[in-house]
Amino acid sequence: MPLPAGTPGPRPRGDTASLLAIALAGLCTFLNVYATQPLLPLLERAFAVGKAQAAWTVSAPTIAVALASPFVGAVADRVGRRRLMIAALFTLSVPTALAGTARTMPALVAWRFAQGLAVPGVYAVAVSYISDVWQGRGVGRGMAALVTGNVLGGFIGRFAAGLCAETLGWRWAFLALGLLTAAGAVATSRWLPPEPARSAPAGRPLGALRALAAALDARLLATFAVGFNVLFTQVAIFTYVTFHLAGPPFLLGAAALSSLFAVYLVGAVVTPFAGRWIDRVGSRSALAASLGLNLGGVLLTLAPSVAAVGVGLACCCTATFVSQAASTSYLQVAAKREVRSAASGVYVASYYLGGTAGGVLPALAWNAGGWAACVALTAAVQVATLALALRYWRPSAAAGGPLAPAALAAAPRATPAGPAA
Repeated sequence: MPLPAGTPGPRPRGDTASLLAIALAGLCTFLNVYATQPLLPLLERAFAVGKAQAAWTVSAPTIAVALASPFVGAVADRVGRRRLMIAALFTLSVPTALAGTARTMPALVAWRFAQGLAVPGVYAVAVSYISDVWQGRGVGRGMAALVTGNVLGGFIGRFAAGLCAETLGWRWAFLALGLLTAAGAVATSRWLPPEPARSAPAGRPLGALRALAAALDARLLATFAVGFNVLFTQVAIFTYVTFHLAGPPFLLGAAALSSLFAVYLVGAVVTPFAGRWIDRVGSRSALAASLGLNLGGVLLTLAPSVAAVGVGLACCCTATFVSQAASTSYLQVAAKREVRSAASGVYVASYYLGGTAGGVLPALAWNAGGWAACVALTAAVQVATLALALRYWRPSAAAGGPLAPAALAAAPRATPAGPAA
């Protein structure tokens, strides 16, 4: 419950339980979003469907996130951010567990879509919640806990799903994730500190979107497109590389495929330093460098070696985190102050629509030329992204404050970065 008006906010900066609650909220959210990626070859066989149909289990939650994200802020302002976050976590556990009961691919996709609808109630609200509850320099610690949870959740969800699916079956993987999410929701509800009272709710989301429409310019549109492309390439690479590695000459099973997602931990180590670097070199230069790293990484995955593919994926993952930090930082520069909240919501929607497209459109490339064609497609998207930034981003624009789908903790301050993709 919110504290009475005029009551000073809590001081959880030294409270380990409060930081753990924030980390758990992020972990449980991204535990579920991309959990089916290592299961795709298995689901393809279990339901006797094509790769594009199986990939909808990745795209369905991301399109739900894109649709719901612009509106959760207004809901949180009315019911309270803490209350919404906890309710969303408990809600998320239900379709997660029930996904294991699906008898058809459309039913599984529907449950995955339902999962995605609950996700913005946690991650899209958490950044504002942390800014309200943690004060001053404590905000960086709260953001660090959130991002740590996001990254660990993205890895643990994939790893646990793959391991469970290979030993017990894919249905048990969803049940296990549902139980983990419910347990995390219980712990979060016990440890998450109350938020201070707010003076007034934010304006209506449609009114904010109308104001944003009036303020749209080429820089904003280009930034939305960059966000779309960033998650498009990440989801495309990590979705279709599982089909590549499940086939000859690799023939990896679900557990082995899931272990490859440990490369996310490399990105988690590198990206906390991205904020200060972006401040020094500017968003445009940082994006260009990260796109170059991503391009080199995806080309490396063409090598006939699991180790080389792993190194390439680590490069792609790290580059994606940096690209996202650069684009969300530039968004704060490109958007006028009065429309920044609405711009952030539209950016989140664009970002996750890119993830949706990245899950299904590369199937056309796969059908035409296998993994090599998918690599060519993602490389072309990265070149197009660089062209957009070089054309429309001003080179003097550097990073700003936190504004993003989630926050990246950079010493000594917090810098935005995307959720674990």
